Amino acid sequence: MDITQITGIAASVGTGLYLLPQLVKLFKEKKAEQLSIGMMAVLLVGLILWILYGIQKKDMIIIISNAVSLGLNIAIIALTIKYSRKTH
Repeated sequence: MDITQITGIAASVGTGLYLLPQLVKLFKEKKAEQLSIGMMAVLLVGLILWILYGIQKKDMIIIISNAVSLGLNIAIIALTIKYSRKTH
């Protein structure tokens, strides 16, 4: 494994888990009024495109890190919708 691969893996872990604190906060507080569903939808599209790019390049680092982010993003969107409906 060379420095380029190590850098890619480190960057993927950092960006792959960046949504985790938001998901934990949302799950604990069960409040979603300050979260932009539009921003999350744009991010969802971007993550799907990154996964497709990773598949085309046959780059597992890109595929896995963006798939993790996609899963977190979907969970956040689902909880945002769920908790937004509760408050209205």
